[in-house]
Amino acid sequence: MPCVTKSSLSSNPTSRSWIRKNSALSKLSCVLNSCEFSYETGSMSQPIENEPILNELAWELVEDIIIAAEDLRVQVHETSSGAGVIDFGVDAPGSLAAGIALSEVCMAGLSEIELQQGTIRDVGWPYVFVSTDDPLEACLLSQYAGWAVQVGKFFGMGSGPMRAAACEEDLFTHLGYSEEAERVVGVLESGKLPGDDVIAMIAEKCHVDDSQVTLLVAPTASMAGSLQVVARSVETCLHKLHELKFDMTRIQSAIGSAPLAPVAADDLTGIGRTNDAILYGGRVSLWVTGDDESLESIGPQVPSSASDAYGEPFLTIFEKAGHDFYAVDKLLFSPAEVVFQNIETGRVHVHGGIDEAVLSQSFGIDRSAN
Repeated sequence: MPCVTKSSLSSNPTSRSWIRKNSALSKLSCVLNSCEFSYETGSMSQPIENEPILNELAWELVEDIIIAAEDLRVQVHETSSGAGVIDFGVDAPGSLAAGIALSEVCMAGLSEIELQQGTIRDVGWPYVFVSTDDPLEACLLSQYAGWAVQVGKFFGMGSGPMRAAACEEDLFTHLGYSEEAERVVGVLESGKLPGDDVIAMIAEKCHVDDSQVTLLVAPTASMAGSLQVVARSVETCLHKLHELKFDMTRIQSAIGSAPLAPVAADDLTGIGRTNDAILYGGRVSLWVTGDDESLESIGPQVPSSASDAYGEPFLTIFEKAGHDFYAVDKLLFSPAEVVFQNIETGRVHVHGGIDEAVLSQSFGIDRSAN
């Protein structure tokens, strides 16, 4: 795997190089803003090859994770090909801090992620809060789990900035972005650690040597894995808007929250609980520019309640769909509540709302049993 070249790194995220990060973001913003958006196609005007900004930002976080591995309760492995695999919950126990670190890597460090106390039906409950001033870059270009990684019997949903180097998804064509990376960082949602064959496939797709691949792995049914999925409240909202062909360049900043799903006994139950956390408990606020008429038109289509499937725990919906994600109504995958704040007109548009009854059922919250 790539060597850690810094002699000492602080485990405090706020001490990372702010100047380097902002310099990278300035380059990325200039590239994205140089393209024009087409409402007809929902795409940027031209594809652009970029410096590996997102992968380099994520690698800085990986360096910190390697140094703090014992404290985070994760295990760092180097494969025979020299690639790095960091176990966040397959065999390693992981931790809440590991879940936050994993979520930060998913978003290439372009967000603030924290746990705060809230309630579900008057029961104290932890919530995952996400904020970003770079929502397009952090969420769609990095965090979105859009790469189904399958080699032989191995399967994992791939997210993180390695996607921008592989460009296996139409999303990168639509948004006109790609990276020519020297090393790549990715996150796999899987109950197994990837072997050399998986790493070789990813390296080939990303146009790097096997030794320049670093993968962070966690199953859904783990502390870190559950947290990193629930940290996708903003991402699911942005992906829904992208599917609805909204001009993503209008979104300036975003905040999202969702209740942290309890760790499940198996991944299938974990998939149900983490989805319910966002579908029925997720709240997202977007600071946007432009006209209010388009917000009034698109707003009702954004929250999860826009789907006819809304109203039952996701595990029930998933079972009815034959355990096939592609058979589930696409309109379902979004937060329960979405708020648009127009920073040019001062108007606020609120759509949807949370459903604590479904959350309680999904999470197994029952005071009467105590």
